[in-house]
Amino acid sequence: MAKRGNLSINSENIFPIIKKWLYSDHDIFVRELVSNGCDAVTKLKKLEMIGEFEKPDDEEYMVKVIVSPEDKTIQFIDNGIGMTEDEVDEYINQIAFSGAEAFMAQYKDKTNEDQIIGHFGLGFYSAYMVADRVTIDSLSYKDGAVPVHWECDGGTEFDMSEGDKAERGTTITLYLNDDSFEFSNEYRCREVLEKYCSFMPVPIYFENEDAEQPEPEEKEDVIDMEPSEEEKDENGDVTLEDEDEEEDGPEPINQTTPLWAKHPNDCTEEEYKEFYRNVFHDFKEPLFWIHLNMDYPFNLKGILYFPKINTQYDTIEGTIKLYNNQVFIADNIKEVIPEYLLLLKGCIDCPDLPLNVSRSALQNDGFVKKIADYITKKVAEKLSGMCKTDRESYEKYWDDISPFIKFGCIRDDKFSDRMKDYIIFKNMEGKYITLPEYLEAAKETNENKVFYISDELVQSQYMNMFKEQGIDAVYLTELIDNTFITYLEQRNKDVQFLRIDSDLTETLKEELSEEDSKSITDKLAEIFRKATGEEHIIVKAEKLKNPEITSMITVQEQTRRMAEMMEMYGMDRSLTGMGAQGETLILNVNNNLVQYVMDNPENENTEMICQQIYDLAKISNHPLKPEEMTAFVARSNKILNLLTK
Repeated sequence: MAKRGNLSINSENIFPIIKKWLYSDHDIFVRELVSNGCDAVTKLKKLEMIGEFEKPDDEEYMVKVIVSPEDKTIQFIDNGIGMTEDEVDEYINQIAFSGAEAFMAQYKDKTNEDQIIGHFGLGFYSAYMVADRVTIDSLSYKDGAVPVHWECDGGTEFDMSEGDKAERGTTITLYLNDDSFEFSNEYRCREVLEKYCSFMPVPIYFENEDAEQPEPEEKEDVIDMEPSEEEKDENGDVTLEDEDEEEDGPEPINQTTPLWAKHPNDCTEEEYKEFYRNVFHDFKEPLFWIHLNMDYPFNLKGILYFPKINTQYDTIEGTIKLYNNQVFIADNIKEVIPEYLLLLKGCIDCPDLPLNVSRSALQNDGFVKKIADYITKKVAEKLSGMCKTDRESYEKYWDDISPFIKFGCIRDDKFSDRMKDYIIFKNMEGKYITLPEYLEAAKETNENKVFYISDELVQSQYMNMFKEQGIDAVYLTELIDNTFITYLEQRNKDVQFLRIDSDLTETLKEELSEEDSKSITDKLAEIFRKATGEEHIIVKAEKLKNPEITSMITVQEQTRRMAEMMEMYGMDRSLTGMGAQGETLILNVNNNLVQYVMDNPENENTEMICQQIYDLAKISNHPLKPEEMTAFVARSNKILNLLTK
C-alpha cells in the first residue's frame, strides 16, 4: 500500500499562496478542519438514516480537538465517515482535481481575493498556514476498510501507506511551525474555537493533552451504620446515589442547536435574552428582536437584536455574525447586511450563501442582494407592525431606535418607502406625532413649516415664546437629525424644517408698520453698533407680544446648516458668515429696557446696557467665547453694584 508521489497541482507555488494570501486570518485553519470533521460526521449520519450504516448504541458522534503545548501539535479527530486510500488520493492528493489547475493558472499571481469564484476544496490545506508537517490517519466506515496514513511536509511530495488507526473516522495532526506555537496553547485554541465553532452542528470536545490530571481521591473506609431519615424515601429505602456511579463527563464547547435554528414559537423571551448575553457579552437587555425564519426561495434563519443605545449613533458598534450551516463566516459582511443595519446585533445563517474558496468573502451576485433585501423587508415589517399594533412600546423604544430608522431611510429608498408613515416626532407636550399630524395641526398658522428643537437648554427662551402663543415644535436632538431633515425636505418638496431660533413667526409678534420698523431699526442699529464696537451686527426691531423679552438672536436656517456642515468637516465656520450676516439681533420695542436705550442714547450707562442686552441674547442662543464670558461676568457685577447705590 505504501505510495510516494507528487500532489497533482501542476505548480510548486500552492503552499506560499495558501500561507500568505488565500486566507487573511491564520486562525481560520481551526474553522476549516473542525468544519471538515463535522461534514464527515454529517455524511455518516445520512448513511445511517437511509440504512447503509448502523452506529453502536453507546457511541456519540463528535469532533475532538486536542492540543499539546509540549509537542507543539494540534489534533483534529472525528468519528465520521472516514476515508479509504483511493479517497485520500482523490480528495487530498489531487487538491480538488476538477479545479486546481485552472485555479492556479488564473489566480497564482493575483492579489485580489474577491476575484476567486467557486469551491476548490482547499480547506484542508489551510493547515499549512501554521504547520510545517501534517499527517492524516483515517479509517473508512466501509466493511473491511484498511486504515490509511498520509503525511506531507509542505512541499509537493507526500507519503501514503497503510496506517494503524483502529477506530472509524479521521485524525489530522498539525506539527506547528515556529511562528504558530501559540495555537497549541490551551487558552488561545479555546478562544479560536469559541470564535468559529460555537454553533457547529456536531458536539466538539476540547482537551489539553499535557494538562495535569487531578489525582483520584482515595476512598475512606466505609463504616457500616444506619442511614439517617433524610437519606430514606417515603418507603424507607436509601436514596443516596451509588458511590460507584460515574461522574458527569466533559461538556462540549459548542451549542449544536442554536436558538436561531428553532421555530420562533418554540423560543421563550428569556431564551432570547440569554442567547443575546452569551453571544454578544452585553448585559444590557436588548429592546426587542426579530427572528428570521425563511425556507423559500432561499434558506435563511437568524435573530436580529435592537440593542439599548447610550451614545450617539455614530459611536455604536453593532455585530452581525454571519454563518453558513452553523459555521461562522465573518462579522458584518456588508453585502448581506445593509450598512445601516450593521448597528444591530445578531446572527444570520444562510446555507445557500455563495462563498469563495476561503469561505471568508461572498461572491458578488444577485443572490446576495436578494438576501439583503429580504432582511431589510423583515426589519421594516417588524417596526411598522409594532407601530400599528403596539404603539405604546413603539413610542417607548423610539428614542433608541430612531437613529437606525433615520439612517436607514437616508441610505435606502425602499426602506424609507416602507417606514415613511411610521416616523414619529416628540413634540413639546411630550407626545409622539407623525409629520402629517404636525403639518395638519399647524396649517392655520405656519403652513408647511416644521419648527424643531435641537438643544432644550439653550433654546428654552424660544420654547417659552412658542408655548405662550400655542405654537408647537418637535425635538430633533440626534447628530443624524441635521442630515435627516435635509433628506425629508427633499422627499417632501413643500415642507421646510426651521430650528426654533431661525426666525420669528407672525404669531409671535404684533404688527409694526414698515416705516416704523425701518426707522426704529436704523436708530437701534446705530446705538448698538456704537456701544458694542461691532459694526457687523445685523439689528432688527420687532414688536414681540411678550414684553418681558428684551432681545434674542435668530440664525438663518440654511446659513447655520452650512456652518455646521463645514464644522463637521473641520473647516472654519466663520467663512459662512456666522456671527455676521448669519445672526440677527432682534430687539423688542415692547420692552422697557429697549425703550430706555432708544430714549437715552447718550446716557452714561447706555453703552453698558447695550452690551449686556447683546450678550444676554447670545447666551440664549449659543455659549459665549471665553473672553466674552469674562467681560459679561464683570459687567454683571458692575450692574448689580449700581442697583445698591
